[in-house]
Amino acid sequence: MIRIGKISYWHVHAWEYTNEALNHPNTEIAAVWDEIEERGQASAEKLGVPFYANLDDMLARDDIDAVIVDAPTNRHREVMVAAAKAGKHIFTEKVVATTLEDTLAILDEVEKAGVKLTVSLPRLNAGYTLAIRELLEQKALGEVTLVRVRLSHNGALAGWLPEHFYSLEQCGGGALIDLGCHPMYLTNLFLGELPVTIATQYGYVSGREVEDNAVATVETKSGAVGIVEAGFVNPHSPFCIEVHGTEGTLMYGTPEEKLLIRSNVGKFANAEGWTEVPLPASRMNAFGQWVEHIENDTAATENIQRALNLSKLMDAATRSNKENRKVSLSELD
Repeated sequence: MIRIGKISYWHVHAWEYTNEALNHPNTEIAAVWDEIEERGQASAEKLGVPFYANLDDMLARDDIDAVIVDAPTNRHREVMVAAAKAGKHIFTEKVVATTLEDTLAILDEVEKAGVKLTVSLPRLNAGYTLAIRELLEQKALGEVTLVRVRLSHNGALAGWLPEHFYSLEQCGGGALIDLGCHPMYLTNLFLGELPVTIATQYGYVSGREVEDNAVATVETKSGAVGIVEAGFVNPHSPFCIEVHGTEGTLMYGTPEEKLLIRSNVGKFANAEGWTEVPLPASRMNAFGQWVEHIENDTAATENIQRALNLSKLMDAATRSNKENRKVSLSELD
């Protein structure tokens, strides 16, 4: 049994990951730490486990094997470095950190300690993502020229998103660095290469100090373009994917949850109009993968690389907004 210390209930998905641990046959929650003592104590009481006001005291327990991190994003480096140095495996909410520098520092400590890290990038495991990856590997669209991925909700309008999600200090940004992580890592994936430049446009519809309406555009060395869209101010905006290439186009979620393709090549070349592509089942989620990495002494190599790419892209996006210019990712090296 893998015994887990829960690091904070700051994030909106904190209880989701707690329930993952409670429902998995090989994991259990053994303790709670939270930067807000009242919230942490209430969570620990609900779970029937000890609460620790001092993180080091929880990490010092020999019977705790791992941690789930849902702390404020600006504290990720602090808590994950401490966990790694204490020899605890780490499952964390995205992004790994608000800057590339902090992300690299965390990854360095994880490697030194030999602990298993997995980052929650859930849409990498979805059936539609697996199907699109297969089509792109088959060159069903020829060479990719443009990718657009949009994800938005109405959290800032309907009031269900916690107020601390609008804290620039804690979050490092708004809609793009939070919800926009998903279209960002998917866009990077479907482009097939790490972009070389990024430019952003932010909107502040609800008047908070962070953006609640955002677009980022990226460009690859080959000339392909990616468009990443995210927002907290749209009640009926569907999650959607478009991938365009030199020989065809595929679309998902516009608005139905169907994957459609038109192509000049391969088995779709003679089809009239759009063809619906069956979706495979989603693969094991990131939490389950993390548990298997711990049990089998394997590494989440692809997951960590995509999380690192995401941190780099978000760091460059933040710089683009702050300096009102297109940013080359080479500037971060």
